[in-house]
Amino acid sequence: MLDFIRLDASDNVVTLTKPVQTGHDVDGVATTSMIPKGHKMAIRAIAKGEAVRKYAQVIGYASVDIAPGDHVHTQNTEFRNTTATYEFSTDLRPAEMVPESARDSFMGYRRKNGSVGTRNYIAITTSVNCSATAARRIADHFGPDELAAYPNVDGVVAFVHGTGCGMAGDGDGFEALQRVSWGYARHPNHAGVLMVGLGCEINQIDWLLEAYGLERGPMFQTMNIQDVAGLRRTIELGIEKVKAMLPIANEAKREPCPASELKVALQCGGSDAMSGITANPALGYACDLLVAQGGTGVLAETPEIYGAEHLLTRRAIDEKVGQKLIERIRWWEDYTLRNKGSMDNNPSPGNKRGGLTTILEKSLGAAAKGGTTPLTGVYKYGEPVTAKGFTFMDSPGYDPASVTGQIASGCNVVVFTTGRGSAFGSKPAPCIKIATNTDMYTRMVEDMDINAGAMLTDGVTLEEKGREIYETILRVASGEKSKSEAQGLGDEEFVPWQIGAVM
Repeated sequence: MLDFIRLDASDNVVTLTKPVQTGHDVDGVATTSMIPKGHKMAIRAIAKGEAVRKYAQVIGYASVDIAPGDHVHTQNTEFRNTTATYEFSTDLRPAEMVPESARDSFMGYRRKNGSVGTRNYIAITTSVNCSATAARRIADHFGPDELAAYPNVDGVVAFVHGTGCGMAGDGDGFEALQRVSWGYARHPNHAGVLMVGLGCEINQIDWLLEAYGLERGPMFQTMNIQDVAGLRRTIELGIEKVKAMLPIANEAKREPCPASELKVALQCGGSDAMSGITANPALGYACDLLVAQGGTGVLAETPEIYGAEHLLTRRAIDEKVGQKLIERIRWWEDYTLRNKGSMDNNPSPGNKRGGLTTILEKSLGAAAKGGTTPLTGVYKYGEPVTAKGFTFMDSPGYDPASVTGQIASGCNVVVFTTGRGSAFGSKPAPCIKIATNTDMYTRMVEDMDINAGAMLTDGVTLEEKGREIYETILRVASGEKSKSEAQGLGDEEFVPWQIGAVM
């Protein structure tokens, strides 16, 4: 394995693949201090104020003069807001579509409304935190013994949250919560849904039904604690309602479905400097394979494409799509300013220990998850993704909140890259985790499904690893349990994004 990686001839730093001591020779340049694995070293002098370049892009600016061989990180590199000149549709590389007769398939659940699921859950959703205990106790009633007679049902899951009242009845926050509520109520991985409210909250169940045209029926039911007359009765009634749903849900059978029905959330968390070199580009290659099958990849985490958005606007199918992405970027700049924050609040301390210096560097690596095909649509948080191909959904960089929005948008599989290590998992969409480096994969093998670090340690090519990820997506979509799924993760990771004042 090489001591370092230089990603472009114009870069003035290299990324080290192992720790090096003072005086170590790296491509003819001696290090001036000890530099940790995954961190950057200057390969030529960088004057104060000059751009630091990696991936052939600006990742920051020298805050002091940097000498050849110096460790390049937060002590000598500063962040500045982006000032990109945006281009639209200047880097369009359409996928070579696989003919429909030759397309791959997976074993999925076809729903009556035409959507296709990869799992078969019954969901207990809540309109407000006040009904969370009721929802949990209803779901907890249905353990292995109660579900033994229903082998085609993956489980009964409560999706509870900490909001729903003490908020404005309109605006960004309310609309985002309603989209999440609607998205989970209509998710193709749910055979049945029971919505539980208190009765007096801002986020009224009846408003949701009216706004989105949802109709009650045997597999979609609602109730309020105040109307039922108390917690105990609500739990008892909820259990009876779910018992009536189970035989119907169990009638669902997996059948061959085209890969074009897959909508995959492209996610990363606990990133390190290897993320943008191994796992993220490999996931991007897998996304390209999926798009060629007529499927959909959904990138998110708007603060984590900040500084790379100009690369995505060049891939937008038209200026309208590109402008929608810029609108989201401007919204975030205003949002962080209003809340006395900075777009550079991310990367996290763990990201920095892994070698990521600024959000610009992190974003350039994160954007690689989206592959190379055209950007076909940009969506608000939790908004239904209707375009095929590579798309983008606005969300925070906080993994649980971001994935919650992607699932609400219709994603039926999640693929999550991580360099520092993550114990994340999700329901109802199963989560596949990809390690960026072999050391972490070996240390956390019970949590990681795929080792992209083999691209550095074992000579595995980008194409081979991308194909492995794509084939894993098909198997998991067909019912194979991912490692996070087998460990039961996903009950606590439903976190709708809270926007606005709590009143």
